[in-house]
Amino acid sequence: MKFSVWIPIAAAALLALLGSVYVVNEGHTAIVLNLGRVARTDVGPGLHFKIPLVESARIFDRRLQVLDAEPERYLTSEKKDVSVDFFAIGYISDVRAFYRATGGDESIAVQRLAPIIKDSLRNEINSRTLKQAVSGDRAAIVDAQLASINRGAATLGITIQDLRIKRIDLPEGGDVIRDVYRRMSAQRQQVASKLRAEGDEESQKIRSEADRQQAVIVAEAERDAQKLRGEGDAEAARIYANAYERDPAFYAFHRSLEAYRKSFADGNAVLVLERNDPFLQYLRSDR
Repeated sequence: MKFSVWIPIAAAALLALLGSVYVVNEGHTAIVLNLGRVARTDVGPGLHFKIPLVESARIFDRRLQVLDAEPERYLTSEKKDVSVDFFAIGYISDVRAFYRATGGDESIAVQRLAPIIKDSLRNEINSRTLKQAVSGDRAAIVDAQLASINRGAATLGITIQDLRIKRIDLPEGGDVIRDVYRRMSAQRQQVASKLRAEGDEESQKIRSEADRQQAVIVAEAERDAQKLRGEGDAEAARIYANAYERDPAFYAFHRSLEAYRKSFADGNAVLVLERNDPFLQYLRSDR
């Protein structure tokens, strides 16, 4: 009978012991609430005790967390739209302020922190031109606003360790992207025109060189032809001279035949000569 009495007592004591113990893992921190009010904060890793039924413990992750927000559209100093995609890396630096600002709800912390970051980036993007925002030093954009972001994040008990811009795009369907495409097209056209001009110039050089070589080849060929004709005429004259020396009468006859052929070549020539003209000596029947 006595043993059965101690069983409920032991069970109640065990439950009381389990309700008074909590464990904080490495990289985490805890706060202890006494009837809903913060009693202790920044409880480090290890085994800890609390008053059962009166106190409760809330454990939070103090390791670095990534806040990945949706891309946001901003206006540059030229009133051009850009879409900025970014993410932030931060951690809970003041667990008491974090709990009071968000009730310990991380989703609420993200909802409140995102506008702080976006507003700070907006100030920086608004002060830059489109070229500076897209092709400039992104680290300079972040460094200029990180201190301002942390001042706002401090009200949430959060510290932003780093802020990274993944990419800066031109919004689809906007005037900016059409202007960029037109500018890119004009640049490509300019490059194409330059290449065509260089090609035409090179073509003219090649044609000029080919014409020059043709003129040189033709001139050299004509020179060689004249030389060969001269040599041929000289050889023919030598042969004729040898032949004429051997038979002057044959020379006179041959020359007369050549003269007759040239004079009556067209068949309509008319010559008026004296009867005894030497030109007709080979046409007389007495020869």
